[in-house]
Amino acid sequence: MTHQHPGILYVVATPIGNLEDLSPRAARVLAEVSRIAAEDTRHSGRLLAHLGINTPMLSLHEHNEARRVDTLDSYLMAGENIALISDAGTPLICDPGFVLVRELRLRGRQIVPLPGPCALVSALSAAGLPTDRFTFGGFLPSKPSARRQALEKWQAREETLVFYESPHRIVHTLEALCEQMPDRAVVLARELTKTYETFLQGSPQALLEQLLQDPNQSRGEFVVMIAGAPPAVQSDEQLITAAELLNAMLAEGVGVKQGAAIAAKMLGGRKQEWYARLQTLKGEY
Repeated sequence: MTHQHPGILYVVATPIGNLEDLSPRAARVLAEVSRIAAEDTRHSGRLLAHLGINTPMLSLHEHNEARRVDTLDSYLMAGENIALISDAGTPLICDPGFVLVRELRLRGRQIVPLPGPCALVSALSAAGLPTDRFTFGGFLPSKPSARRQALEKWQAREETLVFYESPHRIVHTLEALCEQMPDRAVVLARELTKTYETFLQGSPQALLEQLLQDPNQSRGEFVVMIAGAPPAVQSDEQLITAAELLNAMLAEGVGVKQGAAIAAKMLGGRKQEWYARLQTLKGEY
């Protein structure tokens, strides 16, 4: 009697818009596995139909994920391979799958990632903000007071901040940024890889005005990227903030390139980060 080897759980990234972004390996695995665990079977059914794949599907979403663990594990133990997909992008990144992957790892099952589309990484790669360090905060809270508290918590972070935001909350988020981080460079990435993909950049106030003037710019899912806080400079007498230094240099007519060099020398950080920050501030003068 031969011992049955457990199957493999493949965590498969699917397109965030453009169907050509599905890798050949992902298409092959989706066709070869015994079944696919999908966040929304109707939504994913359209992708599979487009690919000509008729692998059986079952739902795995935030409401049933914990209950699905034993069922899926029993399939794996019977030697079946399973693919995990979400509605779009890489599973577990603001999508279901964490509970399943954690539990199966604890049970010693083999889990294989198939890399591919991810809105977070795609947006950062084309935004022009520093990417050597960044913090991803997922979706900001929907309640205004909780959103304000979350932004206050992130305010002093010196790395680029990245959030996801929905179309009906993007204006509220920009209003909160106008209050709490008014002098930061912000980039909004919208409808990534789709027909109306758009990158908008500027201060929170400038972006807010742009969205209010053109409501079409509020449509679709957003990745919000915010330049990190510059470090504060401690002197014997007072604490001077980076914003005060930058504004003082612009007020005295110091050029952006020269100002960036001075800021980097005095405050640390990279010249190009200060250059981007000064350019944003200069546009508001």
